[in-house]
This record gives sequence, C-alpha cells and structure tokens, in this order.
Amino acid sequence: MKPVPMKPVPTPLPAPPARRALTSPCVSMCRIEPASGWCEGCLRTLDEIASWGSMPETRRAEVWTALAQRRAQRDASAG
Repeated sequence: MKPVPMKPVPTPLPAPPARRALTSPCVSMCRIEPASGWCEGCLRTLDEIASWGSMPETRRAEVWTALAQRRAQRDASAG
C-alpha cells in the first residue's frame, strides 16, 4: 500500500485588529435641561443615555452627529 501524501495545514490568518467602539460622549456632568430634554454635559437625551450600551455602532455615530448639531444650536441661542 502506497502512503497518501498529506496536505500542508495552512497557517491561520491573524485576527483583524479590534474595531474601536465609539466612546460615550459622557463628561460626568449629568443634569437634564428641562427645556430641551438634553443632558447639560453631553447633550444626549435620556433615551440615548439609557440605550447607549446596547446601541449599534451606526446609531451611536448618528447620535454623535446629532450632538454636534445640538451643540451648535445651543451655542447659537446662548450668544
């Protein structure tokens, strides 16, 4: 009986670098402004704050975009 040649075992590819999750915009200055419903520190709503941990990355990116708009709106009304 003739030996069967063994196929070389491929070297596994290295794992891709871990994606960095979008960080929370919290600045530890938590107080909801009644007029706007936004946190005075990070400008998120209570719903955004409560769901941040389970929020998909795409939604987190949308919130970050909204925060920039809210900041501009707040700054324009303050000036």
